Amino acid sequence: MSKKAQGKLVIFSGPSGSGKDTVLDKVLAREPSLRRSVSFTTRAPRADEINGVHYHFLTQDEFRRKLSCGLVLEYAEYGGHFYGTPKEPVDEMLAQGETVILKIEVQGAARVREIYPDALTIFLLPPSLEVLEARLRARETDGEEDVKTRLAIAREEIRRKDEYRRHVINGDLDAAVDEVLAILGGK
Repeated sequence: MSKKAQGKLVIFSGPSGSGKDTVLDKVLAREPSLRRSVSFTTRAPRADEINGVHYHFLTQDEFRRKLSCGLVLEYAEYGGHFYGTPKEPVDEMLAQGETVILKIEVQGAARVREIYPDALTIFLLPPSLEVLEARLRARETDGEEDVKTRLAIAREEIRRKDEYRRHVINGDLDAAVDEVLAILGGK
């Protein structure tokens, strides 16, 4: 009986409003063999989000307990909330030879690259900061202060884009999806 080859880890980052979820949803629809890690977060769910599908929504105390038990691969604080990657499911999928996509913030991505230096890293960019701001405002899920905070964080994240091997500009959704799929191996 032959052992399965270790899977491939993909780190997918970009500022809030760059379209990470939308692009990944379309990538996964076109290539269902890819696996997406579902992150923990302490922020409240948006109206269209389902616990366990989009995120595992936790209280601050629940998150801290998982962190102290070593159940979190990486974590970051973003806009006053914690986000983290559950360690066990990622390890299991990689051991089964799966390609696992982590949609994570740049802080967490830096930590994961230390553990998995061969990870494929992709940074999703908006066509401009003006487009990014328009997207954030169109969501109508954040107040003015939250939008300003997300834009300030986005500027810092975009400055770190060169920490990633590949960059994709999400100006045209279908073109961005095609480019991500091509980067993932022509799928």
